[in-house]
Amino acid sequence: MIHNKYILQFVGAIYVLFFTSLLLPIAQFGIVPRTIKGIAGIFLAPFFHGSFRHLISNTVPLIVLLFILNTFYPKKAVSVVIFSTLAGGFLVWLLGRSANHIGASGLIYGLAAFLMANGFIEKKMVPLMISVGVILLYGGMIWGVFPSVNRYISWEGHLFGAIAGVLAAYLLKGSVNA
Repeated sequence: MIHNKYILQFVGAIYVLFFTSLLLPIAQFGIVPRTIKGIAGIFLAPFFHGSFRHLISNTVPLIVLLFILNTFYPKKAVSVVIFSTLAGGFLVWLLGRSANHIGASGLIYGLAAFLMANGFIEKKMVPLMISVGVILLYGGMIWGVFPSVNRYISWEGHLFGAIAGVLAAYLLKGSVNA
């Protein structure tokens, strides 16, 4: 279980690192595919953002999805966050285009995909209602998994984060709070 205060502290840490990155070149620690340096980004990329607008656009969905996950699946929450971050990040590192992939959107896509898929995988009423609710709130995110004309958007992070979220739903099927 993630205590709700930790969700806000997690988001707060992202903000602290953003403002620190304005003074120091730490945002370079994103996922740089198929490089030794880029391996650290698998763990660190969700904490770094390229602009204040990028940070703001990730803040609300990150908080909302983390609160939903923690409220309805408290015993799965930590596993989903870690798996989505690491599996999604590893796939970006392995298969992504040559770029510095940063931002929490891969994690956001992992959380949303888990929440959308889990109800259909578990086939229980409350998880199904959660899935439908998240689809209604964030179903438009589907367009973010396709290549974009904006080369600064890591559609690979979105795609592989979503894949990791669905995988997490399958791997955690039937475990504790479904």
